[in-house]
Amino acid sequence: MDAIYTAVATATHGRDGRAYSSDGKLDVQLAPPVELGGNGQGTNPEQLFAAGYAACFASALGLVGRAAKVDVSEAAVTGEVGIGKQGEGFGLKVTLRVELPDSVDQATGRGLVEQAHQVCPYSNATRGNIEVNIVVE
Repeated sequence: MDAIYTAVATATHGRDGRAYSSDGKLDVQLAPPVELGGNGQGTNPEQLFAAGYAACFASALGLVGRAAKVDVSEAAVTGEVGIGKQGEGFGLKVTLRVELPDSVDQATGRGLVEQAHQVCPYSNATRGNIEVNIVVE
């Protein structure tokens, strides 16, 4: 694959530090959530992954919707990223909740969501690596 764009971000001090992008558009304080023993006073990698996956999936849905001439511009995608013990380390699981506009019938919407899951770069990166569940609401 030839990259069209490459995002560059740096994290310091792991989950209890800071993450920032090379262009300065992202600069966030990181802190583990209370559930992982942290103070919860910053964002965390799971929240960032959830936001990125949700945004990317929504774009993929828009792409396949336009190709099918179905307006899904008002769709909302919510990403949920769970982290937990897996073997010796930790693992992730994802749920994507896709809320389709009322103007899109369920069968058409589900078909578009399935197509989006095939073209979304995050879906392609996670396929076969972590559990991803998609819920169409």
